[in-house]
Amino acid sequence: MPRLPTPLTLPAGDARGDGQQKHGQDQDQDRDRAEHAAGAGERGDPGRRRRSPLRRGETATAWAFITPAVLIILGLSVIPVAWSVLLSFQASDLVTPSRWVGLDNYRALSQDPNFSQAVRNTLLYTVLYVPLSIGIGLALALVLNRRIRLVGLYRTLIFVPFVVSATAQGVLFSFILDPEFGAANSVLNTLGISPQGFLTDPGQALLVLVAISLWSGTGFCVVVYLAALQDVQPSLIEAARLDGAGRWQLLRHVTLPAMTPVSVFLLVWQTINALQVFDLVYVTTKGGPLGSTTVIVYFIWEQAFKNFTAGYGAAAAYVLAVALGLVTVGLRLVRGREQRRSARPVRLEGAGK
Repeated sequence: MPRLPTPLTLPAGDARGDGQQKHGQDQDQDRDRAEHAAGAGERGDPGRRRRSPLRRGETATAWAFITPAVLIILGLSVIPVAWSVLLSFQASDLVTPSRWVGLDNYRALSQDPNFSQAVRNTLLYTVLYVPLSIGIGLALALVLNRRIRLVGLYRTLIFVPFVVSATAQGVLFSFILDPEFGAANSVLNTLGISPQGFLTDPGQALLVLVAISLWSGTGFCVVVYLAALQDVQPSLIEAARLDGAGRWQLLRHVTLPAMTPVSVFLLVWQTINALQVFDLVYVTTKGGPLGSTTVIVYFIWEQAFKNFTAGYGAAAAYVLAVALGLVTVGLRLVRGREQRRSARPVRLEGAGK
Protein backbone atom coordinates (compact mmCIF):
# COMPACT_ATOMS: atom_id res chain seq x y z
CA MET A 1 0.00 0.00 0.00
CA PRO A 2 1.57 3.33 -1.09
CA ARG A 3 2.31 5.99 1.49
CA LEU A 4 0.23 9.16 1.49
CA PRO A 5 2.13 12.43 0.86
CA THR A 6 3.00 14.43 3.93
CA PRO A 7 0.73 17.54 4.14
CA LEU A 8 2.42 20.93 3.84
CA THR A 9 1.92 23.24 6.82
CA LEU A 10 2.96 26.81 7.51
CA PRO A 11 4.89 27.84 10.54
CA ALA A 12 2.91 29.11 13.47
CA GLY A 13 4.25 32.68 13.07
CA ASP A 14 3.26 32.88 9.36
CA ALA A 15 -0.22 31.58 10.11
CA ARG A 16 -0.69 34.16 12.80
CA GLY A 17 0.57 36.91 10.47
CA ASP A 18 -1.85 35.84 7.76
CA GLY A 19 -4.70 35.89 10.23
CA GLN A 20 -3.83 39.42 11.32
CA GLN A 21 -3.57 40.53 7.68
CA LYS A 22 -6.95 38.99 6.93
CA HIS A 23 -8.42 40.65 10.01
CA GLY A 24 -7.03 44.01 8.85
CA GLN A 25 -8.52 43.54 5.38
CA ASP A 26 -11.87 42.72 6.95
CA GLN A 27 -11.69 45.92 8.99
CA ASP A 28 -10.88 47.97 5.85
CA GLN A 29 -13.79 46.41 4.00
CA ASP A 30 -16.12 47.10 6.93
CA ARG A 31 -14.94 50.71 7.00
CA ASP A 32 -15.49 51.10 3.24
CA ARG A 33 -18.98 49.64 3.54
CA ALA A 34 -19.78 52.01 6.40
CA GLU A 35 -18.56 55.04 4.41
CA HIS A 36 -20.49 53.90 1.36
CA ALA A 37 -23.64 53.45 3.44
CA ALA A 38 -23.14 56.87 5.02
CA GLY A 39 -22.72 58.49 1.59
CA ALA A 40 -25.77 56.72 0.23
CA GLY A 41 -27.78 57.81 3.24
CA GLU A 42 -26.60 61.38 2.78
CA ARG A 43 -27.59 61.32 -0.88
CA GLY A 44 -30.92 59.75 -0.14
CA ASP A 45 -31.77 62.12 2.71
CA PRO A 46 -31.58 65.75 1.46
CA GLY A 47 -32.79 67.02 4.83
CA ARG A 48 -29.81 65.42 6.47
CA ARG A 49 -27.50 67.20 4.04
CA ARG A 50 -29.13 70.56 4.72
CA ARG A 51 -28.54 70.10 8.44
CA SER A 52 -24.79 70.35 7.84
CA PRO A 53 -23.53 73.78 8.96
CA LEU A 54 -21.11 73.98 6.02
CA ARG A 55 -23.83 73.24 3.47
CA ARG A 56 -26.18 75.73 5.10
CA GLY A 57 -23.50 78.38 4.77
CA GLU A 58 -22.95 77.55 1.08
CA THR A 59 -26.69 77.71 0.40
CA ALA A 60 -27.01 81.07 2.14
CA THR A 61 -24.05 82.46 0.17
CA ALA A 62 -25.53 81.23 -3.11
CA TRP A 63 -28.90 82.85 -2.39
CA ALA A 64 -27.14 86.07 -1.37
CA PHE A 65 -25.59 86.26 -4.85
CA ILE A 66 -28.73 85.17 -6.74
CA THR A 67 -31.34 87.24 -4.90
CA PRO A 68 -30.48 90.67 -6.43
CA ALA A 69 -30.74 89.29 -9.96
CA VAL A 70 -34.00 87.50 -9.16
CA LEU A 71 -35.50 90.67 -7.67
CA ILE A 72 -34.44 92.72 -10.70
CA ILE A 73 -35.96 90.19 -13.12
CA LEU A 74 -39.19 90.02 -11.15
CA GLY A 75 -39.42 93.77 -10.63
CA LEU A 76 -38.53 94.89 -14.15
CA SER A 77 -39.98 92.14 -16.35
CA VAL A 78 -42.32 89.55 -14.87
CA ILE A 79 -44.43 91.81 -12.64
CA PRO A 80 -44.76 94.67 -15.21
CA VAL A 81 -45.74 92.21 -17.94
CA ALA A 82 -48.42 90.62 -15.78
CA TRP A 83 -49.68 94.03 -14.66
CA SER A 84 -49.83 95.39 -18.23
CA VAL A 85 -51.76 92.33 -19.39
CA LEU A 86 -54.42 93.04 -16.77
CA LEU A 87 -54.27 96.74 -17.63
CA SER A 88 -55.13 96.05 -21.28
CA PHE A 89 -58.53 94.75 -20.13
CA GLN A 90 -59.27 97.83 -18.03
CA ALA A 91 -60.14 101.48 -18.52
CA SER A 92 -57.44 103.30 -16.56
CA ASP A 93 -55.81 106.72 -16.52
CA LEU A 94 -53.14 105.65 -13.98
CA VAL A 95 -54.61 108.10 -11.44
CA THR A 96 -58.18 107.16 -10.59
CA PRO A 97 -59.32 103.58 -9.85
CA SER A 98 -59.48 101.46 -12.99
CA ARG A 99 -62.61 99.79 -14.35
CA TRP A 100 -62.78 96.35 -15.97
CA VAL A 101 -63.91 96.55 -19.60
CA GLY A 102 -62.86 93.17 -20.97
CA LEU A 103 -62.12 93.16 -24.69
CA ASP A 104 -63.53 96.65 -25.32
CA ASN A 105 -60.04 98.14 -25.73
CA TYR A 106 -59.18 95.63 -28.45
CA ARG A 107 -62.50 96.19 -30.21
CA ALA A 108 -61.89 99.94 -30.15
CA LEU A 109 -58.45 99.44 -31.70
CA SER A 110 -59.95 97.59 -34.65
CA GLN A 111 -62.18 100.61 -35.35
CA ASP A 112 -59.67 103.39 -34.61
CA PRO A 113 -58.47 105.14 -37.81
CA ASN A 114 -55.47 106.60 -36.00
CA PHE A 115 -54.31 103.13 -35.00
CA SER A 116 -54.82 101.90 -38.56
CA GLN A 117 -52.70 104.79 -39.84
CA ALA A 118 -49.99 103.97 -37.28
CA VAL A 119 -49.98 100.35 -38.43
CA ARG A 120 -49.65 101.40 -42.08
CA ASN A 121 -46.82 103.79 -41.30
CA THR A 122 -44.99 101.14 -39.28
CA LEU A 123 -45.35 98.53 -42.02
CA LEU A 124 -44.18 100.98 -44.69
CA TYR A 125 -41.20 101.97 -42.57
CA THR A 126 -40.33 98.28 -41.97
CA VAL A 127 -40.72 97.28 -45.62
CA LEU A 128 -38.38 100.09 -46.70
CA TYR A 129 -35.82 99.97 -43.93
CA VAL A 130 -35.20 96.24 -43.43
CA PRO A 131 -34.36 95.17 -47.03
CA LEU A 132 -32.37 98.34 -47.73
CA SER A 133 -30.30 98.08 -44.56
CA ILE A 134 -29.49 94.41 -45.17
CA GLY A 135 -28.79 94.89 -48.89
CA ILE A 136 -26.60 97.96 -48.44
CA GLY A 137 -24.85 96.32 -45.49
CA LEU A 138 -24.05 93.24 -47.57
CA ALA A 139 -22.74 95.33 -50.48
CA LEU A 140 -20.50 97.42 -48.22
CA ALA A 141 -19.26 94.31 -46.41
CA LEU A 142 -18.26 92.71 -49.71
CA VAL A 143 -16.34 95.85 -50.65
CA LEU A 144 -14.66 96.25 -47.27
CA ASN A 145 -13.71 92.56 -47.12
CA ARG A 146 -10.97 93.17 -49.67
CA ARG A 147 -7.41 94.25 -49.00
CA ILE A 148 -7.61 97.93 -49.78
CA ARG A 149 -5.77 100.89 -48.36
CA LEU A 150 -7.15 102.38 -45.10
CA VAL A 151 -9.83 99.67 -44.92
CA GLY A 152 -9.81 99.85 -41.11
CA LEU A 153 -10.64 103.57 -41.23
CA TYR A 154 -13.52 102.96 -43.64
CA ARG A 155 -14.97 100.22 -41.43
CA THR A 156 -14.78 102.49 -38.39
CA LEU A 157 -16.46 105.40 -40.16
CA ILE A 158 -19.32 103.17 -41.29
CA PHE A 159 -19.85 101.70 -37.82
CA VAL A 160 -19.64 104.97 -35.84
CA PRO A 161 -23.21 106.15 -36.69
CA PHE A 162 -24.60 102.94 -35.18
CA VAL A 163 -23.04 103.85 -31.83
CA VAL A 164 -24.74 107.27 -31.81
CA SER A 165 -28.05 107.16 -29.95
CA ALA A 166 -31.31 107.72 -31.81
CA THR A 167 -31.98 110.82 -29.72
CA ALA A 168 -28.69 112.40 -30.76
CA GLN A 169 -29.38 111.47 -34.38
CA GLY A 170 -32.78 113.13 -34.22
CA VAL A 171 -31.38 116.37 -32.79
CA LEU A 172 -28.57 116.42 -35.36
CA PHE A 173 -30.81 115.90 -38.38
CA SER A 174 -33.44 118.28 -37.05
CA PHE A 175 -30.86 121.05 -37.42
CA ILE A 176 -29.54 119.80 -40.76
CA LEU A 177 -33.00 119.36 -42.32
CA ASP A 178 -34.59 122.51 -40.90
CA PRO A 179 -36.66 124.01 -43.77
CA GLU A 180 -35.48 127.58 -43.12
CA PHE A 181 -32.02 127.45 -41.58
CA GLY A 182 -30.85 123.88 -42.27
CA ALA A 183 -27.67 123.03 -44.14
CA ALA A 184 -29.50 120.66 -46.49
CA ASN A 185 -31.64 123.38 -48.07
CA SER A 186 -28.60 125.65 -48.30
CA VAL A 187 -26.84 123.00 -50.39
CA LEU A 188 -29.96 122.51 -52.54
CA ASN A 189 -30.22 126.27 -53.05
CA THR A 190 -26.62 126.36 -54.25
CA LEU A 191 -27.44 123.61 -56.74
CA GLY A 192 -30.47 125.54 -57.99
CA ILE A 193 -33.05 123.20 -56.41
CA SER A 194 -36.03 124.62 -54.59
CA PRO A 195 -36.11 124.17 -50.78
CA GLN A 196 -37.68 120.99 -49.47
CA GLY A 197 -39.88 120.46 -46.44
CA PHE A 198 -38.17 117.23 -45.37
CA LEU A 199 -39.54 116.52 -41.88
CA THR A 200 -42.38 119.06 -42.26
CA ASP A 201 -43.75 117.62 -45.51
CA PRO A 202 -46.30 114.79 -45.04
CA GLY A 203 -45.15 113.18 -48.28
CA GLN A 204 -41.46 113.20 -47.35
CA ALA A 205 -41.25 112.88 -43.57
CA LEU A 206 -41.47 109.08 -43.30
CA LEU A 207 -39.00 108.58 -46.18
CA VAL A 208 -36.57 110.97 -44.50
CA LEU A 209 -36.85 108.96 -41.27
CA VAL A 210 -36.03 105.80 -43.22
CA ALA A 211 -32.95 107.51 -44.68
CA ILE A 212 -31.78 108.62 -41.23
CA SER A 213 -32.27 105.09 -39.90
CA LEU A 214 -30.27 103.68 -42.82
CA TRP A 215 -27.43 106.08 -42.05
CA SER A 216 -27.17 104.66 -38.54
CA GLY A 217 -28.46 101.07 -38.79
CA THR A 218 -26.53 99.90 -41.84
CA GLY A 219 -23.25 99.88 -39.92
CA PHE A 220 -24.48 97.02 -37.73
CA CYS A 221 -25.27 94.90 -40.79
CA VAL A 222 -21.84 95.68 -42.25
CA VAL A 223 -20.02 94.50 -39.13
CA VAL A 224 -22.08 91.30 -38.86
CA TYR A 225 -21.61 90.45 -42.54
CA LEU A 226 -17.88 91.16 -42.33
CA ALA A 227 -17.60 88.65 -39.50
CA ALA A 228 -19.65 86.13 -41.50
CA LEU A 229 -17.46 86.56 -44.57
CA GLN A 230 -14.41 85.66 -42.50
CA ASP A 231 -16.05 82.31 -41.66
CA VAL A 232 -16.69 81.25 -45.27
CA GLN A 233 -14.36 78.32 -45.91
CA PRO A 234 -11.60 79.23 -48.39
CA SER A 235 -11.60 75.64 -49.68
CA LEU A 236 -15.15 76.09 -50.99
CA ILE A 237 -14.18 79.27 -52.82
CA GLU A 238 -11.05 77.68 -54.29
CA ALA A 239 -13.01 74.63 -55.43
CA ALA A 240 -15.61 76.84 -57.12
CA ARG A 241 -12.91 78.85 -58.85
CA LEU A 242 -11.26 75.68 -60.11
CA ASP A 243 -14.62 74.70 -61.57
CA GLY A 244 -14.70 77.98 -63.49
CA ALA A 245 -17.09 80.00 -61.30
CA GLY A 246 -16.97 83.77 -61.67
CA ARG A 247 -17.62 86.43 -59.03
CA TRP A 248 -21.39 86.33 -59.42
CA GLN A 249 -21.47 82.52 -59.28
CA LEU A 250 -19.25 82.57 -56.18
CA LEU A 251 -21.54 85.05 -54.48
CA ARG A 252 -24.74 83.27 -55.44
CA HIS A 253 -23.77 79.63 -54.93
CA VAL A 254 -21.06 79.77 -52.23
CA THR A 255 -20.98 82.99 -50.21
CA LEU A 256 -24.69 83.71 -49.77
CA PRO A 257 -25.68 80.11 -48.87
CA ALA A 258 -22.87 79.99 -46.31
CA MET A 259 -24.19 83.19 -44.71
CA THR A 260 -27.86 82.16 -44.63
CA PRO A 261 -28.03 81.87 -40.78
CA VAL A 262 -26.52 85.35 -40.46
CA SER A 263 -28.98 86.78 -42.98
CA VAL A 264 -31.91 85.27 -41.09
CA PHE A 265 -30.61 86.73 -37.84
CA LEU A 266 -30.28 90.19 -39.40
CA LEU A 267 -33.74 89.92 -40.91
CA VAL A 268 -35.27 89.15 -37.51
CA TRP A 269 -33.18 91.76 -35.69
CA GLN A 270 -33.83 94.58 -38.13
CA THR A 271 -37.54 93.76 -38.35
CA ILE A 272 -37.93 93.90 -34.58
CA ASN A 273 -36.04 97.20 -34.42
CA ALA A 274 -38.15 98.67 -37.22
CA LEU A 275 -41.43 97.69 -35.58
CA GLN A 276 -40.26 99.23 -32.30
CA VAL A 277 -38.93 102.55 -33.64
CA PHE A 278 -39.80 105.40 -31.27
CA ASP A 279 -36.87 107.64 -30.24
CA LEU A 280 -36.23 109.04 -33.70
CA VAL A 281 -39.91 109.85 -34.24
CA TYR A 282 -40.28 111.43 -30.81
CA VAL A 283 -37.30 113.75 -31.25
CA THR A 284 -37.85 114.79 -34.87
CA THR A 285 -41.53 114.85 -35.86
CA LYS A 286 -43.58 113.74 -32.82
CA GLY A 287 -45.82 111.76 -35.13
CA GLY A 288 -46.47 114.62 -37.53
CA PRO A 289 -47.06 116.22 -39.86
CA LEU A 290 -50.70 115.18 -40.03
CA GLY A 291 -49.89 111.80 -38.47
CA SER A 292 -47.68 110.77 -41.41
CA THR A 293 -44.92 109.49 -39.09
CA THR A 294 -47.04 108.14 -36.23
CA VAL A 295 -45.79 104.59 -35.68
CA ILE A 296 -47.22 101.98 -33.33
CA VAL A 297 -44.86 102.58 -30.41
CA TYR A 298 -45.39 106.33 -30.61
CA PHE A 299 -49.15 105.70 -30.73
CA ILE A 300 -48.86 103.58 -27.57
CA TRP A 301 -46.89 106.30 -25.78
CA GLU A 302 -49.35 108.97 -26.90
CA GLN A 303 -52.37 107.04 -25.66
CA ALA A 304 -50.82 106.04 -22.32
CA PHE A 305 -48.97 109.19 -21.26
CA LYS A 306 -50.45 112.00 -23.32
CA ASN A 307 -54.14 111.12 -23.51
CA PHE A 308 -54.04 109.19 -20.18
CA THR A 309 -55.79 106.13 -21.59
CA ALA A 310 -53.32 103.61 -20.24
CA GLY A 311 -55.54 100.57 -20.76
CA TYR A 312 -56.05 101.47 -24.41
CA GLY A 313 -52.30 101.93 -24.88
CA ALA A 314 -51.57 98.60 -23.19
CA ALA A 315 -53.95 96.86 -25.57
CA ALA A 316 -52.10 98.41 -28.53
CA ALA A 317 -48.81 97.28 -27.01
CA TYR A 318 -49.97 93.68 -26.86
CA VAL A 319 -51.16 93.83 -30.45
CA LEU A 320 -47.59 94.82 -31.33
CA ALA A 321 -46.22 92.04 -29.10
CA VAL A 322 -48.35 89.43 -30.87
CA ALA A 323 -47.19 90.77 -34.25
CA LEU A 324 -43.54 90.51 -33.19
CA GLY A 325 -44.11 86.98 -31.95
CA LEU A 326 -45.70 85.93 -35.23
CA VAL A 327 -42.84 87.46 -37.23
CA THR A 328 -40.25 85.64 -35.13
CA VAL A 329 -42.05 82.29 -35.26
CA GLY A 330 -42.60 82.62 -39.01
CA LEU A 331 -38.95 83.33 -39.71
CA ARG A 332 -37.86 80.45 -37.47
CA LEU A 333 -40.16 78.08 -39.36
CA VAL A 334 -38.74 79.25 -42.68
CA ARG A 335 -35.21 78.80 -41.40
CA GLY A 336 -36.00 75.32 -40.06
CA ARG A 337 -37.47 74.29 -43.40
CA GLU A 338 -34.39 75.57 -45.23
CA GLN A 339 -32.12 73.66 -42.87
CA ARG A 340 -34.07 70.43 -43.41
CA ARG A 341 -33.94 70.96 -47.15
CA SER A 342 -30.18 71.54 -47.10
CA ALA A 343 -29.67 68.47 -44.88
CA ARG A 344 -31.27 66.13 -47.43
CA PRO A 345 -28.80 64.01 -49.39
CA VAL A 346 -28.23 65.23 -52.91
CA ARG A 347 -29.03 62.58 -55.51
CA LEU A 348 -26.71 62.71 -58.48
CA GLU A 349 -28.04 62.18 -61.96
CA GLY A 350 -27.49 58.62 -63.10
CA ALA A 351 -26.64 57.40 -59.59
CA GLY A 352 -29.26 54.68 -59.75
CA LYS A 353 -28.08 53.38 -63.08
